[in-house]
Amino acid sequence: MVLWNNDTEIQFFTEALKNFASPEQIFYKLQSGYFAYIPKGTDAEGQTLQSRNSLIGQFTEKWCKSFFEPIAQQLGLCAVNSVVCDDLGLTRQTSADLAFCSTNDTIQKAENIKLLFEIKMSVVSNYKYDETNGVQLVGDYKSHKGQPSLMRSDSMLKAIGKSINIRVSGIASTKIPVIVLGNSPITDSYLKKVDFLKTSGVIQGFLSLNPTPTASSFSSSSPKLGFQTATGEAQVFNYCKELVTNDMNYFSSMLSKQKLGELITIAGKESDDIAKAEKFFNYWGIPLRDQAFRSNLLFVPHKRISTSIPNALKPAA
Repeated sequence: MVLWNNDTEIQFFTEALKNFASPEQIFYKLQSGYFAYIPKGTDAEGQTLQSRNSLIGQFTEKWCKSFFEPIAQQLGLCAVNSVVCDDLGLTRQTSADLAFCSTNDTIQKAENIKLLFEIKMSVVSNYKYDETNGVQLVGDYKSHKGQPSLMRSDSMLKAIGKSINIRVSGIASTKIPVIVLGNSPITDSYLKKVDFLKTSGVIQGFLSLNPTPTASSFSSSSPKLGFQTATGEAQVFNYCKELVTNDMNYFSSMLSKQKLGELITIAGKESDDIAKAEKFFNYWGIPLRDQAFRSNLLFVPHKRISTSIPNALKPAA
């Protein structure tokens, strides 16, 4: 397994040109040549490039499957593209880009899905193409006008929206972690947002698989690690292993403090921590089997509070 790098992007362009794409489909045609992105300080000459999106989307989904397949196998699971699951609101039109499943089938039952990935990857650096020299790197993401991968606000919003749609699909979604994969840093405006999404349990994390998107400084992680940049294959394996093996339960509600206090009082009468948690979760109709859960509580009337409590039922030492 090799993490995403500039060679991967050159591979995409080379294969596209060799198999099915013309230069005009995957590069901007400027007066100074063919470029992956408009270099800063250069006129776009009125051009927009949409035809590359579907091609890079297909490439990154296949690349991610190849990258994560050995990890899935070590965990006794299968890495599957385009997973459909009605119970999770994943139709053929809105299928999961990648998932770790108990079986290798595209159409899955919710209980067989152990980890969901939403892929928001793209070409990150800038490249120039000509027939003589082929595809050549000309600069990192800071050298061009594009907003690649997780730096695009619409990509972030689509990933968040799809994750929320999964979470509100029903009880079946409460035990399945969701990860958003990218290959770029995120903008500063999303640093607090990704941390809130992680601690509230809606999304378990945003992970960039590109350890060196630039040779200069960049935000490699958010303060509470809602966003992280992978630096090695072992780190990614441990990241996935923790999510798959630490069985978690997601729940959310908006309660008055009085109602919340009543529930805590009732649950507090049980004999041990697990029984207390089971009693508490019964209010939402969520079955609790194991010793970890993730919560998202919104209290009224004064303020909103969200929290994540992994391993909250683990007995104290």
